[in-house]
Amino acid sequence: MNITSQIKQPIFDEMELFEKKFYESMSSKVALLNRIMYYIVNRKGKQMRPMFVFLTAKMISGGTVEERTYRGACVIELIHTATLVHDDVVDDSNRRRGFFSINALWKNKIAVLVGDYLLSKGLLLSIDHGDFDLLRIISVAVREMSEGELLQIEKARRLDITEEVYYEIIRKKTATLITACCALGARSVSDNEIIVEQMRKFGELIGMAFQIKDDLFDFLTSNIIGKPVGIDIKEKKKTLPLIYALRMANEKDRKHYFNTIKKYNNDTKRVKELIEFVKKSGGLDYAIGVMKDFQQKAKNILNEFPDQDAKKSLELMLDYVIERKY
Repeated sequence: MNITSQIKQPIFDEMELFEKKFYESMSSKVALLNRIMYYIVNRKGKQMRPMFVFLTAKMISGGTVEERTYRGACVIELIHTATLVHDDVVDDSNRRRGFFSINALWKNKIAVLVGDYLLSKGLLLSIDHGDFDLLRIISVAVREMSEGELLQIEKARRLDITEEVYYEIIRKKTATLITACCALGARSVSDNEIIVEQMRKFGELIGMAFQIKDDLFDFLTSNIIGKPVGIDIKEKKKTLPLIYALRMANEKDRKHYFNTIKKYNNDTKRVKELIEFVKKSGGLDYAIGVMKDFQQKAKNILNEFPDQDAKKSLELMLDYVIERKY
């Protein structure tokens, strides 16, 4: 049994029912939209985010989920799908999860409208059922993701990302949606603000570790995720291994490699040289250490809850996030 199946075991029935509810939540009277929704549903990813919602809810409640837990998971997945569709337009990407992206098949105009449609469907699902507490969690996540993306674009232009700014970007850009999943899962079954805050923090920590792992793939020659090596450098994104290596470098090296990012980011030879420099400077080891620190802090939060199947799955999820090969 692979790791994803193991993680899913305590929530297998919930995930089966979720898939039906998720497809229903996307339906439209417009035939073109329905065709695109069908295409999206049949090319789904690992569905980590709904899994976080259900596992958190089950761990907090002692094994049960509510109808609003399903609604919360649907909203999260609708919002996440909307951001992916919009991301592909922003990045001018033709592939998503090994298949053609929406913008590749239906062009940018339709892709933007599809993203907007998914976003509105998600928000309406909460409003129609009076889940205003869950809607607040989701709305904060959408705002933070937008701010994170724009902050990264601004900093990529000026190339002045410090380690603190890097953490702020990944907290907003990536961690915020996983934060929302865990807070929403807890809130759907409990009114206890302390527990909801604990799970919000847990989600943030695991999200930070997840993004650092993603950034490490940029420096590995044999990554399986289909992400070309050095793509972040070519896009002038300064990630944690690179920030550390430049900080530790002498003045001459710092100027040389800063110039590589600024002017020679499309020169394959210079990019390879920079990747080797980051590895030799201990940039990868430093980032791995930070990632494991986030993981340990998340484990400490889980340790405060009694042992049960959902908790074991969340522990497995923590290991999977930093040990995954893609």
